[in-house]
Amino acid sequence: MSRKRGFLKSSSNPVMSEKVYRNASSEVLDADMTQAGVQEDRMTVSGAVNKSLLLGALMLATAVFSYINPSPLFMWGGAIGGLIVVIIASFKPRYSPTLAPLYAALEGLFVGGISAMYASAFNGIVFQAVTLTMAVFFLMLFLYKTGIIKVTQKLRSGIIMATGAIFVVYLLNFVLAMFGINMPFLHDGGMIGIGISLLIIGVAALNLLLDFDNFHKGEEYGAPAYMEWFSAMGLLITLVWLYIEILRLIAIFSSND
Repeated sequence: MSRKRGFLKSSSNPVMSEKVYRNASSEVLDADMTQAGVQEDRMTVSGAVNKSLLLGALMLATAVFSYINPSPLFMWGGAIGGLIVVIIASFKPRYSPTLAPLYAALEGLFVGGISAMYASAFNGIVFQAVTLTMAVFFLMLFLYKTGIIKVTQKLRSGIIMATGAIFVVYLLNFVLAMFGINMPFLHDGGMIGIGISLLIIGVAALNLLLDFDNFHKGEEYGAPAYMEWFSAMGLLITLVWLYIEILRLIAIFSSND
């Protein structure tokens, strides 16, 4: 149990918290002990990968629809709705088989809408952003699978702190924007703005390593099968974050041309 808690505690993805995974594992253990001869299905890496592909395909479908039919309602409705679904899933992970596809569909509306907005200002930016996002994804997967970068406790702790700091900045920027104040350098042009964007992209990319490792640890520690959907949703959250940051960085470079 102590090893399992160590893994869960170290996840930096806001969806994959220690409490959620620990409670899910405890539930399936209790069920196996109290129901003689009946065992709940367990999470597997292949199952989580398959769920990730399904969620990705669903998000792509709604993103294409939103991109072709751009509307602030789709973009902001998808963003707010997706956030609400993530919050619900974090408290009720057992409902992830329903909530994860709903999140993917809503997030696709947001991604398609914001992509259309950037595409109207910068020609070819969406293709570049998608290509770079996939390149980063497969690079991090290669680094993880080959063991070039090992997900140690020290690395996890560093990514957790960096991710937390970034989201504090995001929150502060949101609050200041409500009063008409723009936080300096955040996504601005110039060397400092570019450096900040590159730093954020780097942290988002490192979060992919934790997502990959969580797939394997979920199987290792016998998480219930519904956590495949939950974990796949966590990976999708990281990919969307990475894509949006890359989209913004390309826009900065394009603006400076």
